[in-house]
Amino acid sequence: MPAIVLAIIGLVVFALGYRYYSKFIAERIYRLDPNFRTPAHQFRDGVDFVPTNKWVLWGHHFTSVAGAAPIVGPAVAVYWGWLPAFLWVVLGTVFAAGVHDFGTLVLSVRNKGQSIGTLAERIIGRRAKLLFLFIILILVLMVNAVFAWVISNLFVTFPASVLAVFIQIPLAIWIGYSVNKKGKSMLFPSLAALFVMYAAAVIASQIPALQIDLVTYFGGEGAVGPLGLGAVSWAFLVWIAILMIYVYIASILPVWKLLQPRDYINSHQLVVGLAILYLGLLFTWPAPEVTAPATRDVSDVSWFPLLFITIACGAISGFHGLVSSGTSSKQLNKETDARFVGYFGAIGEGTLALITILAVTTFFATQSDFLAAYESYTVANADGLTHFIGGAGLLATSLGIPAATAETIVAVIVVSFAATTLDTSVRLMRYIISELGQEYKAPMLTKKHVATSIAVGASTLLVLTPGDDRGFGSGGYLLWPLFGTSNQLLAGISLLLISIWLRRKGRAILYTLIPMIFLLFMTLWAMASQVFFEWSGYGEGDTQLLLFVLGAIILGFTIWILLEAIALFRKESPNQKPFDE
Repeated sequence: MPAIVLAIIGLVVFALGYRYYSKFIAERIYRLDPNFRTPAHQFRDGVDFVPTNKWVLWGHHFTSVAGAAPIVGPAVAVYWGWLPAFLWVVLGTVFAAGVHDFGTLVLSVRNKGQSIGTLAERIIGRRAKLLFLFIILILVLMVNAVFAWVISNLFVTFPASVLAVFIQIPLAIWIGYSVNKKGKSMLFPSLAALFVMYAAAVIASQIPALQIDLVTYFGGEGAVGPLGLGAVSWAFLVWIAILMIYVYIASILPVWKLLQPRDYINSHQLVVGLAILYLGLLFTWPAPEVTAPATRDVSDVSWFPLLFITIACGAISGFHGLVSSGTSSKQLNKETDARFVGYFGAIGEGTLALITILAVTTFFATQSDFLAAYESYTVANADGLTHFIGGAGLLATSLGIPAATAETIVAVIVVSFAATTLDTSVRLMRYIISELGQEYKAPMLTKKHVATSIAVGASTLLVLTPGDDRGFGSGGYLLWPLFGTSNQLLAGISLLLISIWLRRKGRAILYTLIPMIFLLFMTLWAMASQVFFEWSGYGEGDTQLLLFVLGAIILGFTIWILLEAIALFRKESPNQKPFDE
């Protein structure tokens, strides 16, 4: 199967979904009002509530939800063959992710920019809010810890990428100042910043002296330093410390100073990166063939239902709802911009997930090579991101880009998105801690620096907790097996909240109810299987007490929320007075 055929099919479905389906949802279901006064205007404070051009906001939203997850998930899921992964990415994006991301954004905008956790209280009740916030808190804590590890690992593996990534920070601050204080356009300065970043990446890939290689600085891979840690471990520790200092600062700054301009630059990065990869498919001669099998029988793990939690971002992800209701809703200039920011943001991520599938499945010369590299689900989970970087670099070389430069640019893109997700996630965690402070009458927790210190401190402690065989700094991976199911349960509950809101307004709920039922069915099945047959020790695997306890709590809380919602759903009648009026 030529990869370009799959690319064309996927892109056409995405285009039709945005052109027709999102328009139908916007006009007939969510009923956007161009005259509605959004929270960005109602509560404008110059820090979190800032009316923002829809293109700039799309850049922030898109890169915040993109991160590394829409790359890692599909790169792992092709273990079961390319066809299930392809279908879930394409159809899941159009009929589930777009509706979910768009809907959580509109729901939050209609309710003073409140987060999806707070909205759970208004829609279902106080108990649901507290249970929901617990699930969200565990989710963002995992994201913070694991993405810090991913970025540190990429800095260690691709030291030529460091210079370009760090150059972006002062450039973004300069752009933010120019736009906010002097009223200049953000487009051309951000393009210039992107050019400087890629120039730095190209030069650093060719000049070792410009590569910030901490492992070498600490004496090389075999060296042992203080506390008995090797050079690689010390490199991880330094990068993690630098990252945590950075995200602390980034998450408390006004969004216009760093968040918006940096994310706008990153949105151009993604557009350029996607263009390079898709053009690589088009101009590679002969046309690259998908060497992975369409479907594959394996004995270790079944794709059903695990596929639907392995590919989260890129099909549908609860974390997107946190971004939509946590930061994007506070910056939406007009309610009608929600379709472009929310639904088209999901389309952009689906496009990234699609090219990930194609880059990985064309990377191997033969099907035997693919099967050898993907010999088990565990191996696929460990090496998927590496295969993507290799496959993406191979596609880029077809355009005449040197292999070392191509891999460096791909690493810069992945790190930039992961960093965007990381500091957005820390900002979201700060919001949640502040909400809990308000709920439990602890005013100290509502203070910005206190909440941020707790968020960064807890994330750092989890990172530094003794982890798995990935080595020092991988403590976040102790909880990472919970991410897929927790993330998808969050998406399912968010769709449930949207459905109840629509029903109270007397509108059709079928378009949110169907993806909600499908997602909750698959995810509850997967979570129950993991908790009772994998982590409990009653199955073939060893007992994993931490995962078992937290997984059981999250599963119990989710079922509790669903039972309360179902009881509420049955008692109410359509056209009941909505809570946002």
